[in-house]
Amino acid sequence: MDDIRTLEARAREEGTPLIDGDTATFVWRGPRPVFLQGDFQDWRGTPLPLERVGRGLWARSLALPEDAYVEYALQDARGRRVRDVLNPRRSDNGFGDFNHCFWMPKGGATPLGRRARGVTRGRVTRHQVETHEYAVGRKRAVALYAPPARGPVPLMVVLDGDDYLRRVRLPTLVDNLIAAGRMRPVAMAFVSNGGPARTTEYACSEATVRLLHQRVLPLAREHLSLVDERRAPGAHAVLGASLGGLMALYAAQRLPRVFGRVLSQSGAFSIEGTDLVVFDLARRTGQPPLHVWMDCGRFEGLQDGNQRLLPALHAAGHRVTYRPYSGGHNYPAWQTSLPAGLEEIFSPAG
Repeated sequence: MDDIRTLEARAREEGTPLIDGDTATFVWRGPRPVFLQGDFQDWRGTPLPLERVGRGLWARSLALPEDAYVEYALQDARGRRVRDVLNPRRSDNGFGDFNHCFWMPKGGATPLGRRARGVTRGRVTRHQVETHEYAVGRKRAVALYAPPARGPVPLMVVLDGDDYLRRVRLPTLVDNLIAAGRMRPVAMAFVSNGGPARTTEYACSEATVRLLHQRVLPLAREHLSLVDERRAPGAHAVLGASLGGLMALYAAQRLPRVFGRVLSQSGAFSIEGTDLVVFDLARRTGQPPLHVWMDCGRFEGLQDGNQRLLPALHAAGHRVTYRPYSGGHNYPAWQTSLPAGLEEIFSPAG
């Protein structure tokens, strides 16, 4: 009984889950059990029931990497989400709801997401481009970032641009890295996705390649001081996550003399057992070499596709870095992982 009282007292004092080394213990007070689902299952399969440890008290312990970032949800017996009142930490799940979240003891959010004292702010301006036949709708929103430095500079096209602006705070992150001398100055074009048409636009779409090349790049040239890729082939980069990570690599494979650099976060290169065309393109030889940086969460089913694509890219002569992280498929994890990729792809010495 004393152990049970201690468990509940700790949960109320420290919040849940309780962290002891590599063990996270979820605690729930209520007349009926709740069920647990989260990153540690890649949000698949049967939710895990909390077990009764006392009258009206339920708990479940999981072993997790000590540097992990974890998002989770509690559900009742009907599958309806219920709030974990002992954990106020929440993260937007991108589907109109939120997940509870926490860091294990050796992990932590990157401090680069907050502007450091004295760091000069880059300029962000809002624009629209005519989509022509390349995308749904007549116009597409594009935000342009000019770094706090004189040009000409490379351009990084950012897919799912609204999320990288709002959730990753990428302009602040880049401002901090530039000020610290950890990456060279770059300009950025944040391209909004097509909403319900996002899957169609990002699943290795030639139309999206044309949108970037024929609409976004001219807009960026008009408003920013950019390196001329005709004189410096492959100077520019594409960044994306999930299907955006797939599209980033595909755009570079199709236009390697324009986009010679790729940052792919949790790239969806293989979906439901089907390898997408980036595998075939990766096996081609004699192509201009790309500089590719990939990350993926250790909890993700997408990790297999990333790991299998890696040797194919290496064998074709591309320069590739693969960086797994302890986490799942979400923007807080991507924000924390991304600085390592920016430092490599845009190394001050490069």
